[in-house]
Amino acid sequence: MSIYNSIRSAKFLLLLIIFIATGCAQKTTSHTFVNELPSSAIHVAYTPTSQIPEHHIESIPADTKVLADKTVWDRLLSLYALPEIENDRIEHELQQYLKHPQYLAKIQRRAEPYLYFILDEIESKQIPGELALLPIVESAFKATAVSKSRASGLWQFMPATGRLFGLKQNWWYDGRNDIYTSTQAATTYLQQLSNSFNDDWFLALASYNAGKGNIRKAIRKNKKKNLATDYWSLSLRKETMDYVPRLLALAKIFANADKYNIPLQPIPNTPYFTVVNIESQLDLSIATKMANVSSNDFVNLNPGFKQWSTDPDGPFHLLIHADKADEFKEKLASTLKKDRMKWIRHKIKAGENLGGIAKKYQTTVNAIRHGNHLASNAIRAGRFLLIPTSLPNKIAKTSKTNKQLYTVKKGDTFWDIARQFSVSSKDIANWNNLSLSKTLIPGQKLIIREG
Repeated sequence: MSIYNSIRSAKFLLLLIIFIATGCAQKTTSHTFVNELPSSAIHVAYTPTSQIPEHHIESIPADTKVLADKTVWDRLLSLYALPEIENDRIEHELQQYLKHPQYLAKIQRRAEPYLYFILDEIESKQIPGELALLPIVESAFKATAVSKSRASGLWQFMPATGRLFGLKQNWWYDGRNDIYTSTQAATTYLQQLSNSFNDDWFLALASYNAGKGNIRKAIRKNKKKNLATDYWSLSLRKETMDYVPRLLALAKIFANADKYNIPLQPIPNTPYFTVVNIESQLDLSIATKMANVSSNDFVNLNPGFKQWSTDPDGPFHLLIHADKADEFKEKLASTLKKDRMKWIRHKIKAGENLGGIAKKYQTTVNAIRHGNHLASNAIRAGRFLLIPTSLPNKIAKTSKTNKQLYTVKKGDTFWDIARQFSVSSKDIANWNNLSLSKTLIPGQKLIIREG
């Protein structure tokens, strides 16, 4: 019996026990037993940001099933629900991953802060657990990853799609990089795509990559030729042909880690962070001190903020390490609103301009304009400006990026090089202004950024 079947058998018994215990007698037409669970037994949800009370630190209810899983990997495997497929495309991707065990180790370290919350969203929406691994395929679990086509974040939302799912994007903030909001948006989007294709998750995943219209077009094309219209029978672009097999290969590796000699990081099945409502704009350097963590750790949980402070118009939430949340809450409650931001009041002198003032205070013209709601660079002598004293992007730029040149060897592909340096193929293509479809030439120099 394969591990997949073992997982499903255990899952069936657990669900059957809960079903009987709750006295649920209503017949369901669903093809999955998970829908028979009472909502209280499967829903591990976060309060929407707009509903978080004053200074509230969000609590995460845990059901008996979650508590029984000692690590996130136990919990992940228990949520597997996709059909087990034997396919050459999956096997090819699996072997590619197995060539790079260091990459798989690094991916796990990157995923540690996020996986528990992602699984919460997976469970609350009753979607297959394998989808929690999708950020590996999309962004190599880099929350700040940006593609050549301007897709961004763990889940690689395009700007327009992000806005469609409520992900705010402006000078201050990009919701596509916000772990909390982007994960909620991505799981909602995937759920909608599944509904659009009659719960065919392979077509839904292909649509997430290529767009629903392109998948429907491929289906119509096959219908006209009297060909099968399942995902595996469609003629799609190479990236989409590889997309689902890549996810299934990863799912198989993590389900059979011992067999493939891949060590699993002991990530506990407990919340890594807590969502805190901060109520109003807050200087991120002040927030970092309140959280009592390093700038890198703070940014790792809050990569959606692009400037030195949160957006004055919201959202007003921060992700804080779970073990630091109480301390942060106390400090936040005792901080007066006027002390949440670092400002200097500057009186404009005759002959001064915004460029000179920005240089004097080591800030930017944009920072001064946004902070003072100026429509242009025009200013008048005798008036006052509020100057932010925290450097723009000071927090976001704390993590240094190392750049190096890599010489392409015979047989190298974007995939091979990406795995060697623990980055994504999209990253390498972007850094070098190349298309992923371009064949690499031995001796070619590629820029690789790490950090």
